[in-house]
Amino acid sequence: MRLALPHLEPVLLLNVGKEIEKDTAVIIDASRPLATDIDENRRLSDLLQTTRDIDRRFLDTVGRFPVEIVVRYDEIAPFRARRIRLLHEAASRILRGDEPRPRNALRAAYSQDEFARLQHELFRLYAEEVRSLSRSVRLPGPLVPLREMIARELLGVMLRVAWPLAREIAAFVWRDAPARPSSRGNDSIA
Repeated sequence: MRLALPHLEPVLLLNVGKEIEKDTAVIIDASRPLATDIDENRRLSDLLQTTRDIDRRFLDTVGRFPVEIVVRYDEIAPFRARRIRLLHEAASRILRGDEPRPRNALRAAYSQDEFARLQHELFRLYAEEVRSLSRSVRLPGPLVPLREMIARELLGVMLRVAWPLAREIAAFVWRDAPARPSSRGNDSIA
């Protein structure tokens, strides 16, 4: 892993930018008024296509790197669709409020615990998507077991840090905020 990371780091940095671009597209869409002639399934389908277009541009960029990536959308679609839907609903809930300041709007829409749980679920879905995507990286036959080992390890790390990271993000957002009771009243992940 340590030998491969320096070669993969530029791809990983580009990947972070790609994920930010996809989430931004979902949030921008959530900020738009809902057209009466477009149903929720059509909107989700359009957003899934937008993410595929962003993926395609990313793949065109990384084509110069020493790995081939063939995305298997049939495997990632359930995770990606759920993540897009969840992010879209959350962004809509936050942006449709009366609070003009983003942090206050988020605090008005969610309790700290609810927001941590939302973040955890988004991280979990992303980790599952990454696990599925790992099979899209084409390597020579002898390296396939290494790819699988790295994918398992990466999934484990992502899942281990998801809840602590979600709680840390929520704590940061609620830092210096007046106390608001949680609707669930439980600080642990169920």
